[in-house]
Amino acid sequence: MSAPSGLPHLCRDCLATFEATNQVSNCPECGSPRLVAHEELQTLGIAHIDCDAFYASVEKRDNPELRDKPLIVGGGKRGVVSTCCYIARMSGVRSAMPMVTALRKCPDAVVVRPDMKKYVGVSRQIRELMLALTPEVEPLSIDEAFLDLRGTEKLHHAFPAQSLARMALAVEQQIGVTVSVGLSHNKFLAKIASDLDKPRGMALIGVAETKSFLARQPISIIFGVGKVMTERLRRDGLVSIGQLQTMPAKDLIKRYGEMGARLAHLASGEDRRRVSTNRAAKSISSETTFFDDISDASELQTILLNLCEKVADRLKKQKLVGHTLTLKLKTAGFTVRTRARHLALPTQLAHVIYENAADLLIKETDGTKYRLIGIGLSGFEPAHDGDPSDLLEPRIAKKAAAERAMDDVRHKFGQDAVVRGRLYRQNRSGKLRDPEL
Repeated sequence: MSAPSGLPHLCRDCLATFEATNQVSNCPECGSPRLVAHEELQTLGIAHIDCDAFYASVEKRDNPELRDKPLIVGGGKRGVVSTCCYIARMSGVRSAMPMVTALRKCPDAVVVRPDMKKYVGVSRQIRELMLALTPEVEPLSIDEAFLDLRGTEKLHHAFPAQSLARMALAVEQQIGVTVSVGLSHNKFLAKIASDLDKPRGMALIGVAETKSFLARQPISIIFGVGKVMTERLRRDGLVSIGQLQTMPAKDLIKRYGEMGARLAHLASGEDRRRVSTNRAAKSISSETTFFDDISDASELQTILLNLCEKVADRLKKQKLVGHTLTLKLKTAGFTVRTRARHLALPTQLAHVIYENAADLLIKETDGTKYRLIGIGLSGFEPAHDGDPSDLLEPRIAKKAAAERAMDDVRHKFGQDAVVRGRLYRQNRSGKLRDPEL
C-alpha cells in the first residue's frame, strides 16, 4: 500500500518547496509564515500580476515619511482619487472617488498629485522582470498584466508559481514596491485570484475546485457585470454564481442575450482567451477636471480644442486613425453625459476631431455647469487608411496640409513651437486648465 502523497508547499520568502500531509503554518527552512499550499501548485501556469496601490506605493517608496500615513494620489479639491494606500482604504477611500468625499472620509490623509512620468518608469522596470520570465506578457494597464508561464519550467528550473514568487521578491527588493499574484488555468480565474490575498499576496484557483469556488462568489465578481447588470440580475433573483450554474445556457441567453452567453461560460469557469502579447489600445482619450464649474460654451470649446490636439498627437505617434468619436461631460452634480459620432472617414487630424466634437458639445451647452470634459477616439485602423487627401474637399484638405506642416515644425523644434491662435490667447489669459489624470 503506497503512502499518501503530501500537499505541495512553497515558501514565498526563501522559495523552498516541500510536501506535507497537512497544510503547515511556517516554513521549515526559514520559519516564514508566507507559505502557499495547493494540490495544483506545480501545474497552474496562467498568472495575473497586480501592483499593490501602485501610485501610492511608489510615492511611499520615494518618501519614507509617508510610510505610516494615509496617502491619496489624485487631483486637487476638484479632482478625483487616482489611487490610495491601504491605510486610507481602511477609512473608506476608493479610486475614482471625488476628492472632496475622500478627504471627508479621511481628513488626515496626505494628498500627492500624480507623477505619471515616474510611474511609467517604474512600470517599465516591472515589465522587464515579467519579460525575463516569459515573452507571453499581456499588459492590461500601467500596473497589471497577464502572463502565460506554461512550458517555462526547463528554462527557469522552477514551476510557474516558484518563478512568480521569485519575481515578486525581485520587484520588492530591486524596485521597492509590492505585487500580488493570482495563478490559475485561465485568465478569468487568475484575475480573480490576484484580489484574494492583497497586498503582497499569492492565491491559486485550481481546475478541480473551479466550479465549487465560483459557486460561493457573487455574480458581480464576473468582469463586464457592472452595477446596472448586477441590479438587473438581483431583481430577477440572481445574486450568486452558484445560481447561474444551475440554469441552462439557453435560458440565460434568451433572457440576457450576449451577456447571458458570457454568464453561462464564466459561471462554469470557462475562458478560452489566450494571453495576447500584442494587445492593442481600444481607445485613445484625454480629459480634464476644472478648478471651477464651467457653463460658457466658448470656454468649453477652447479647452476641448486643447484635448483634441493631445488625442491627435497620440494617434499620430502610434500611426493610427479612428472612426468613432466620443465626447464625455460630467456635470457639477457628477452626472456623466457621453455623446458619440461615427465619422465617415477615419481620422487622426486634430481639426477634424475638434469640429465633430464641438458640434456634439454645442448641443450640450444649455446653461448646464460642467466640472469635466473629455474626448476620445476608437475604432482604429492603420494611419495610411485615414484622411486620404484625394477624398477631402479643398477646404478640409487645406486645413489638413496646414496641420501636417505644424506637426513638422513641432517635430523639429518642440511641441510648443507652434500654438493655435485660440489656445495662445487662452493661455495668455491664464484660463486654460491643465488636464488631470
